[in-house]
Amino acid sequence: MSAHPTAEPTFDPVAAARAVLHSARTASLATLTGEGHPFASLVTFATLPDLAPVLWLSDLAVHSRNLAREARASLLVVAPGGEGGDPLAGARVTLTGTVARTEDPAAARRFGWVHGSAGRPDFADFHAYRMEVASAHLVAGFGRIVTLTADDLLIDLADAEGLLSGEAMVVDHMNEDHGDAIGLYATVLLGLPPADWRLSGCDPDGVDLVADGIRARLPFPGRAATVAEAGGHLKNWAKLARERMSATKN
Repeated sequence: MSAHPTAEPTFDPVAAARAVLHSARTASLATLTGEGHPFASLVTFATLPDLAPVLWLSDLAVHSRNLAREARASLLVVAPGGEGGDPLAGARVTLTGTVARTEDPAAARRFGWVHGSAGRPDFADFHAYRMEVASAHLVAGFGRIVTLTADDLLIDLADAEGLLSGEAMVVDHMNEDHGDAIGLYATVLLGLPPADWRLSGCDPDGVDLVADGIRARLPFPGRAATVAEAGGHLKNWAKLARERMSATKN
């Protein structure tokens, strides 16, 4: 009797596009020169709780001068991991929209959580920029090319003001007092190598982790709209990870 072929998992373009944005640290930013020519440059980026990209740009850079004149821009984000093989085999997302300076403290804070103080120089000519996403074009392999609206791509923050206002407290508390638990999230629950793992964000759908230039994502089993709900998931994860570690030793 022949074995039944294993069914491929259903392709979820929203999840695939979000995974790219959660995992990458660099992107290609395309702005428009005064003559109307596209100008591409390599930038580092992070994301806000809704997944809108944030940049830390110098006023002296050509792309910043371009944005001051014309806010329309595009951001190409490529998922890491394909550097040693076919560069076109990995997933990538091209975002289109506008990029402008923002005074939102969450933008500078989240960028710093991902890139550290060295990656976010505290010079007078540097400022936080936020991308207002209009659409996203995902290429995730053969037959997996999808254009998404901003409403499709971005994380719904409705009714999550409690968590958003307390995000900095959650992240700082975990990083300062529960680094061991964060390490277990990465190594036991996600199967990642040991490193100085830290939280770099917490939103209603999950938490972001970062270490040694690697970003990772651990989704909540259920939506968290408050600090208490997020804290409950974090505690349960720590308990689950320790149980798994104990089981492997017995």
